[in-house]
Amino acid sequence: MPGRFVYWMNVSLDLFIEREKGEHDDLSGPDWIRLDEPLHLEFNSRARALSMMVQGRVVFDMMDPFWPDARTDQSLPGFAREYGEIWTDMPKVLVSRTRSAAEHNTRIIGGDDDAIEQLAALRRDSAGDIGVGGATLATQLLGAHLLDELLLFTHPVVLGAGRPLFDELAEPLQLDLLEQQTFSQGVTLHRYAVRGAV
Repeated sequence: MPGRFVYWMNVSLDLFIEREKGEHDDLSGPDWIRLDEPLHLEFNSRARALSMMVQGRVVFDMMDPFWPDARTDQSLPGFAREYGEIWTDMPKVLVSRTRSAAEHNTRIIGGDDDAIEQLAALRRDSAGDIGVGGATLATQLLGAHLLDELLLFTHPVVLGAGRPLFDELAEPLQLDLLEQQTFSQGVTLHRYAVRGAV
């Protein structure tokens, strides 16, 4: 079975992923993200099950060097150090037109105009779930009918403005609910299959 692209994101009830640019630059994230130990352990478990991660430059730059440094930072809780290990060791693909080098088990694609074709080949030649990070990247994959699932952790807040889950869509997005869970502090998980993925 070929790989599947899964867009994984924390969102508000009105489907924004950030209100202010750069608000995700530390462990706790912005005030509207209700990230406690049980939820972080869920993140760790799901991240560990991925076969690889594909991230846009903005998301990658947010993750690195924070998570590689977190592995050995004794001031952080154990679940954060654990996620640092998972992220650092996980095979990663960085999609960027501006970066020419990256560390921590990362290769770069996208220096030319066929990044989506390269990602289609990656999906076809891989197995398992491939985590997708970044709204621009997810929108491009969706437009190419390559996005298979959404994994949304919805936090009980209405932001009213900010960066949306997707950029503008050409048509409505039809989904099928695969899984849902509720966590402490009112956070819910919804996992959806994207209709029309090929």
